[in-house]
Amino acid sequence: MVTNFTKYRRRIRDVLFAQTSIAPLIVFRIIFGLMMFAGTLRFWSKGWIESLFIQPDHFFHYYGFDWVKPFGELGMYAAFGLLLISSLCIALGMFYRVATVVYFILFTYVELIDVTNYLNHYYFISLVAFLMCFLPAHRCLSFDVWRKPSLYCDVIPSWPIVIIKFQLGIVYFFAGIAKLNQEWLFDAMPMSIWLQAEAHWPVIGNFFTEKWLAYSFSWLGCIFDLTVVFFLLTRRFRPAAYSVLVLFHLMTGMMFPIGMFPWVMILTTLIFFSSDFHQKIIIFIYSKLNLKVASAIEYNSLFLHGFKRRFLTFFLVTYVFFQLLFPFRYLLYPGDLFWTEQGYRFSWRVMLMEKAGTAFFYITDPETGRKGEVDNSQFLTLTQEKMMATQPDLILQYAHILAEEVKSKGLKSPIINAEVYVTLNGVRSKLFIDPEVNLVELKDQWIHKDWILDR
Repeated sequence: MVTNFTKYRRRIRDVLFAQTSIAPLIVFRIIFGLMMFAGTLRFWSKGWIESLFIQPDHFFHYYGFDWVKPFGELGMYAAFGLLLISSLCIALGMFYRVATVVYFILFTYVELIDVTNYLNHYYFISLVAFLMCFLPAHRCLSFDVWRKPSLYCDVIPSWPIVIIKFQLGIVYFFAGIAKLNQEWLFDAMPMSIWLQAEAHWPVIGNFFTEKWLAYSFSWLGCIFDLTVVFFLLTRRFRPAAYSVLVLFHLMTGMMFPIGMFPWVMILTTLIFFSSDFHQKIIIFIYSKLNLKVASAIEYNSLFLHGFKRRFLTFFLVTYVFFQLLFPFRYLLYPGDLFWTEQGYRFSWRVMLMEKAGTAFFYITDPETGRKGEVDNSQFLTLTQEKMMATQPDLILQYAHILAEEVKSKGLKSPIINAEVYVTLNGVRSKLFIDPEVNLVELKDQWIHKDWILDR
């Protein structure tokens, strides 16, 4: 047993601490920073700061994060201004450590304000920004090196590049695992619905109504997600795999309103290419900017030893195990995951279902027995109402929002019930939660919500 443990420890050490070129990490830093700058600018230009963080009267919080509130109009615009500045500083390697910490904190803060804004790629960006705080991605081709030449190095331990590749790989592989279900593979749902919605495309639109095409797309999408990372890791198949990856993301980008996500994945996955490939990019940038390549410095401080190395190894292994296990927490809950959505978020289930709901809320005065229906549009935006109507924890939160509203108008101990009808993947809508339950008496918890009805 000791021998096996020693063997595994040596393998981990070889993977994490072997010498490698810094070039892939530098190119990744530049791409990540510029993409985040462009994404923030796009978010601002579309007016989403106003519509998502200033106009709403109420916000839906993540469990345990009800204390996260928007800063107000001036504060939110200031936060996005700092996101623009910090992302550009990351790209330039300017005050890199401060910039990465500021970007991670502010981006994560913005995403925690309202659950209804959740997207898988926002979670991905938060995780990458967190990792970037610890990576030596400013040691080459950066303002920091220009300001302090002693920072420069061209060789680093391999763990910074390994952990970024792992984080990218998780997105694809778990998206593939999530597709291993009856509806995706054997019913071609919801792919059939999505393709038929694009039947207006010229020339090829008629093909989108064909069932065989929906099955083909479903199976190919699953196989792609499950295998693409392994092909990217092999020099022989990498160019072909990357070509398929580019085609895949361009197609999904044209068919679905998923913003910059395709471009984020297309450009960040370049880190899987060889050090020589990235070194050529760096030399090209040096030549275009008419910069002189600094002399390499032996930087032993990056190659940790003793307790520091053991601590870093423990941190990385813990992070990896968490990322591998957390998406499977849905197994702790009974019922159909896509129906109940318990354990659905933060599990890389990218575009797997077509779900819509209609929610009717009723408030009853326990003293008089008078009952009235709520006009949801008085309290929620259209996006908030749409997202709330299919997610049990948000339905519960909304009931408590309504309770606070009516209590402020003098109605004590209101009874709030909801009739919610949900359709999933084209199946006729069904009653989603128990309409007899007084939602005000319930609290959101990690445990199973037994007031969700079976599908």
